[in-house]
Amino acid sequence: MERGDLLKHEKKLLLREKRYIVEQLFKVKRSEEYEALEEVFDKPTLLTLYNMIRRGTISEIYGAIKAGKESKVFWARGPDNEEFAVKIYLTVASEFRAGMIIYIEGDPRFKNVKRDRRGLIYQWALKEFKNLKEAYDRNVRVPKPVDVENNVLVMEFIGREGVPAPLIKDVEVKNPARIYKMVLNDVKKLYRDAKLVHGDLSEYNIMYWRGLPYLIDLSQAVSLDHPLSHEFLKRDVKNINKFFRKLGVGVLEDGELYEWIIS
Repeated sequence: MERGDLLKHEKKLLLREKRYIVEQLFKVKRSEEYEALEEVFDKPTLLTLYNMIRRGTISEIYGAIKAGKESKVFWARGPDNEEFAVKIYLTVASEFRAGMIIYIEGDPRFKNVKRDRRGLIYQWALKEFKNLKEAYDRNVRVPKPVDVENNVLVMEFIGREGVPAPLIKDVEVKNPARIYKMVLNDVKKLYRDAKLVHGDLSEYNIMYWRGLPYLIDLSQAVSLDHPLSHEFLKRDVKNINKFFRKLGVGVLEDGELYEWIIS
């Protein structure tokens, strides 16, 4: 067999192996479903998911429940039928690198980070896992982290039967003044106990489930040692006040709230 034919044959075998992994993971049968998944996930990502299933972190993965430019979130089941959210950071996201550097550089927990795209994304997933763990262990209301490997993060599913809890901006909040205080208390606990600042907090990163707010998307959260941590905190305060002010809540002044959080 000539070299050109051999390469074609090897490529065909790799594609066949990749398709098998996709079908086993996602129970895909229709060709259009397979093509959509193949377009998003490369083979290393699929192998990572396969490893998680093999070691018993998750048992089955179902459809996507959230899609963005940087990641895609799937609903999954664990070995005891528990519900999980599987967040997969896309290794092909072209806008990822520039946006993430500012949140990694200056964070003493992440030194000597590789600057290639895949290395950065793997660190980004690990960063969110660590942030969630620091917050969850200190009773901040966030999804419980379960596992992380490469660009795949598994965490508690906030919602029921594959239907995720809505964002706070998309529901009628009962007693918004009470929810405002709960969010502020979580922001303060995040700062005081977990030594973290969310860095991108707004009504787009708070879920509302069974009358309680949950902070989500902590991948960009930084330690207090980060040189921009207090600038990020001031931005979080401004965003939260702006949203709850629209709901008719008598919010604290931005400066007063900032001082309360760091005191």
